[in-house]
Amino acid sequence: MDAPNLATHTLGWIGTGRMGFPMAAKLAQKGGRVAAYNRTRAKAEPLGQYGASIVGTPADLADRDIVFTMVSTGDDLLEVTAGKDGVLSRKDRAPKIIIDASTVSEEASAELRREAAKRGAQLLAAPVSGNAKVIKAGKLSFVVSGPKAAFETARPYLEALAAGVSYVGEGDLARIVKICHNMFLGIVAQSMAEITILAQKAGVPRHAFLDFLNKSVMGSTFTKYKSPAYVNLDFTTTFTPKLLRKDLDLGLAAGRALDVPLPVTAATREVLQAHIGEAMLRGGGYVEKDFATLLEHQARASGIELTPENVKVPDGLTS
Repeated sequence: MDAPNLATHTLGWIGTGRMGFPMAAKLAQKGGRVAAYNRTRAKAEPLGQYGASIVGTPADLADRDIVFTMVSTGDDLLEVTAGKDGVLSRKDRAPKIIIDASTVSEEASAELRREAAKRGAQLLAAPVSGNAKVIKAGKLSFVVSGPKAAFETARPYLEALAAGVSYVGEGDLARIVKICHNMFLGIVAQSMAEITILAQKAGVPRHAFLDFLNKSVMGSTFTKYKSPAYVNLDFTTTFTPKLLRKDLDLGLAAGRALDVPLPVTAATREVLQAHIGEAMLRGGGYVEKDFATLLEHQARASGIELTPENVKVPDGLTS
């Protein structure tokens, strides 16, 4: 099958942080006509080496056909879209389609959908599963909801970024799918920390235990790519504990609204909160490390101090 022409539509990108930058870069490298905005301009400027242009405000992207957003919170999303200098703030023009790849609440997404409709724009909620390393390995995935026709228009650009693109229906259904996904991510990370420390305290090296786990039916892409961090204590940030807490809180709020008990999520959230409090006592920088630091919290609660095992561990992403 021929590769899609990614120059068919003009593209805008808002948010060039840990996730947004490599995604925008990938579109530009594949021939997309990308213009980008980031609150801290210096973080967007390196996109120029891939042929992207940099703009001063989100409003400068109003003439783009399709605009992607990748920001941290619902408030940030509404600011860069419906705010004073947002991409929807101009009276004379607006993008045809906004694709939001952030993880935000259904309420924030619905508000943006209403604001977009007033300007004649369509919104696709398209949160992602993965991190910068996953993007580089070509294993990112999208879950998408919104108007089906808009999805079909955007599909070539989504598929250029991700190995998997799942359309789940109209409206904001993708939001609850991504929240459920991140709830599971937090639960698995904490469960993985608990069983790894249990095995270690019984005398099993972490790398040996995780090697067995990852070769068993319980191994997964996630357990494999987190194993190097758990073995060698490299907590380079992919996703912070505070961002994970935000998503667990969103999931628990959905459970209350829908009368669904979530006891395992609730327990994980409280462990995560204790970890965040402990991390803050160790200094502001520590709380910005990767959420894999849950392993250290579990170790201290179990009466042991961790040291790196300095063993090369495959992450399942690279050959």
